[in-house]
Amino acid sequence: MTKSSVLIVDDEPDLCELLSITLKRMDTNPTAAGDVASAQRLLKAERFDLCLTDMRLPDGDGLDLVQWIQQHIPNLPVAVITAHGNVETAVRALKVGAFDFVSKPLDLNRLRKLVASALKLAGDSEGDTAVFGPRLLGDSQPMHALRDMIARVARSQAPVHICGESGTGKELVAKLIHESGPRREGPFVPVNCGAIPNELMESELFGHKRGSFTGAVADKQGLIQSAEGGTLFLDEVADLPLHMQVKLLRVIQEKAVRPVGEQRETPVDVRLLSATHKDLAQLVAEGKFREDLYYRINVIELRVPALRERLGDVQELADAILRRLARRMKIEQPSLAPDALALLASYNFPGNVRELENVLERAITLCADGVVRAGDIQLRSSTTAAPAANAPAAPVLGDHLEEIERAAIIKALEQTRYNKTAAAKVLGMSFRALRYRVKKLGIE
Repeated sequence: MTKSSVLIVDDEPDLCELLSITLKRMDTNPTAAGDVASAQRLLKAERFDLCLTDMRLPDGDGLDLVQWIQQHIPNLPVAVITAHGNVETAVRALKVGAFDFVSKPLDLNRLRKLVASALKLAGDSEGDTAVFGPRLLGDSQPMHALRDMIARVARSQAPVHICGESGTGKELVAKLIHESGPRREGPFVPVNCGAIPNELMESELFGHKRGSFTGAVADKQGLIQSAEGGTLFLDEVADLPLHMQVKLLRVIQEKAVRPVGEQRETPVDVRLLSATHKDLAQLVAEGKFREDLYYRINVIELRVPALRERLGDVQELADAILRRLARRMKIEQPSLAPDALALLASYNFPGNVRELENVLERAITLCADGVVRAGDIQLRSSTTAAPAANAPAAPVLGDHLEEIERAAIIKALEQTRYNKTAAAKVLGMSFRALRYRVKKLGIE
């Protein structure tokens, strides 16, 4: 088999030598470049399976090289080497497309894990998209966009925050990200943050040592450590109490956990995915969610569309749900009458796909001859039905006020040459409040 090729981009000879020795011991073929221009020439002339680049280079920034690779060789994983504690730089690198990052001084065990994961990915240029077919249903444009986004974020190790209404399938999306990436052979550990009592949360997430508190009769591994080598999915992350948010932030930054009663931290290698149906940016503005944690878990945001945004998928979803329910109930699959399909396709589905499943499960028990008709379907009040496509939109006061607010903010930003601190003073609000409004109103 041909050895994997790794490009090292760094102007420090000692670091290049250390990386080359480590990579050769991993049976790879390393090549070194001292600056951005040399790296680009090599990348144009040769094929590489991974690029490791320092952030500070003589003729440019490592982020510039990451962006260049994203434009010209998008299937090449690129990892950045950052200064110790420079969290902001690492987050910026992940946002522009870096696969992962490693901090100086280099932890060689962590580096080896990173390289191994990246080389798995290099041999799979499109990701394991076969998992999409039978599980993520729908042929609408929003679903095509969602599949494309899943395939792209699966090729990174960046934290992903999945947002969307209850019942849209956020955990399914998290599973697909895991199964489509290089960690697919590792565990997928889902944690519902809202379902764990506050007094047990630290022990459940981080584990504990025997005798660390009353009832701790044996050592216990936490859920974070149980995801070693795989993916940790924190569902309803907005429900984490503030003291646990601080501890989670340290886990993300240091890539280590400390069980309750333990004096030392233990390194942990997990990819973090999170989800909530709440507006995290709003919770940050209200002081209910830590801003620093928000920016660490929300490196990439992935929105799952509501069912009312893709009503054209209702028939395919309904057929799949009826098929699954029939197998579970050990009956012949019932068919969906045209009047029943028309009723479902005109409904707003505030409970999304989960509500569709519940509606069809009730309908199966009510239908008499193996055909689900409109009379068998029980929906909420008709006031929740989707508006007709050609119905004129009613004027909304909130929209009008937002336009006034947007204009005022843009004017203040222009007056201060886009200095947000100065603009906030002009508007008589805090810098944090201005940043939240800018993001919410889509000004940037």
